[in-house]
Amino acid sequence: MNNKQYKVDLHTHSIISPDGGIRAEQYEKLLEQGVLDCIAITDHNETRFARVLQEKFEEKIIVGEEITTTDGEMIGLFLEKVIPSGLTAKQTAAAIHEQGGLVLIPHPFEIFRKGIQRSVLEKIAEEIDIMEVFNGRGRFRGKSTEAESFANEFHLTKAASSDAHGYKGIGKTFSVVNKIPDRNSLKQLLQEGTVEKGYAPLWTFLYPSMNKIKNKFILGV
Repeated sequence: MNNKQYKVDLHTHSIISPDGGIRAEQYEKLLEQGVLDCIAITDHNETRFARVLQEKFEEKIIVGEEITTTDGEMIGLFLEKVIPSGLTAKQTAAAIHEQGGLVLIPHPFEIFRKGIQRSVLEKIAEEIDIMEVFNGRGRFRGKSTEAESFANEFHLTKAASSDAHGYKGIGKTFSVVNKIPDRNSLKQLLQEGTVEKGYAPLWTFLYPSMNKIKNKFILGV
């Protein structure tokens, strides 16, 4: 019997995100050192970095995208192609499902980080596959209690993720499952698994602001 536990983070940002900063060699290090066993790369409105790394690390990398909808941000997992920004939450969820992906709601109810609000989430509850009930960057501003309550009310699958924008912000928050997931098994594995709720170091909250400057003026992202 296999008793191994696998650590899965469903929300991270590479250098392709305007405010992201995790490099390819750092993702590789995280996997090789067992900090995480499976990582979703969910850049803002972009999937090319994730697709390149998935070619190398296969099932250990999930191709995702944090999509800017008119109602707030939504993540698509196991995507085949980029989903355009600017659609409603309902349209975006439909587009994710059309290509066989899964809908993850990141940092729900938040204002500063463009979380989708309850009035919208209630209308699309049946289309939500996974609710992020704990976000590693949510210290002082997260809505984890509300997210957990909403997930319970609507019987949604729960996950914890880092939302890491830099290397030191990853590895504190993740979901624990009993095998490497694929698009068909992820929801069931999360339902049977547990979540690790740990905040990233406080100083790592500066990553997005620093990365915006670096990526724009140094890397030209």
